[in-house]
Amino acid sequence: MNHKALKRIPLNKLMDLKVDYAFKQLFGSEKNKDITIVFLNAILQRTGRDTVKEVMFVNQEVGGEYEDDKQSRLDIVVKTQMGELINVEMQLSNQDDMFKRTLFYWSRLYTAQLQKGRGYRKLLPTITINICNFTIFDEIKHYHSTYHLYEDTMLERLKPKDDVLEVHFIEMNKFLKAWHQEQLNPLDDILARWLLLLGMVDVRKEKVYNDIYQELEELAMKDENLLEAFNEWENLSQTPETIIAYQSRLKAILDEEARLDDVHEKGIEEGVKKVAKELISLNLDLETIRKATGLSIEEIEELRSEM
Repeated sequence: MNHKALKRIPLNKLMDLKVDYAFKQLFGSEKNKDITIVFLNAILQRTGRDTVKEVMFVNQEVGGEYEDDKQSRLDIVVKTQMGELINVEMQLSNQDDMFKRTLFYWSRLYTAQLQKGRGYRKLLPTITINICNFTIFDEIKHYHSTYHLYEDTMLERLKPKDDVLEVHFIEMNKFLKAWHQEQLNPLDDILARWLLLLGMVDVRKEKVYNDIYQELEELAMKDENLLEAFNEWENLSQTPETIIAYQSRLKAILDEEARLDDVHEKGIEEGVKKVAKELISLNLDLETIRKATGLSIEEIEELRSEM
């Protein structure tokens, strides 16, 4: 294999696979099913799940419970040869609702199995995998966390027949930090190879990690699935239709982030003004209020005149 086999287009033209549209195009496509299966097994082998040998892609929408609810299509949903449902979600932005959203999505997918005339015994395990481009657990150092149902006192997991809930969180920033600190060996760690693929491009920073690319080159010489994924990634990144859809989705994500940041900033600003007004009502001097709130003397005087 040519050592430069990966590089056919400039690296800065590659899509950021942490943008859900690009992620779905690569891992949620019928023609790339073999890549999807390898990727899922790299994650699920860590919890002792049976090997996924075959998957069927399922279009699954959640929401619409109430009149004003918006419909939301899950990123990737597959049904395995055992009938288990797996939902993979790529999250570029932190909207501070990850836990509740995860449990909502999981519950809707789990109950969607229940058909008229079939008992609850027929419900099969449902697995959610969240790949997040932000920190979720400040107190946990490792990048891959898994959750199941346990009894509180004995910390004993449910028996296999009742063990229907499994939730994975993969935090990309922790993974990249561990890799840069040489705490991982992707040659022996299949999941690490695939996460390097996801982490190589950072669209927000307008950056491509060339050291990751160089390692992927070496790994692809020994891993045909990784090479296939990289080639498909390049194809996606130079197809006009997918480029337009990708850029449109990226703009929507960044616009929503800006909107949430604006709401957050306004909330902080209003909170500071409220504190300032309370201090003004206590007849504290302007300099004390300035130091306590960070507002300028002019802003404090304006608030006092409004009161």
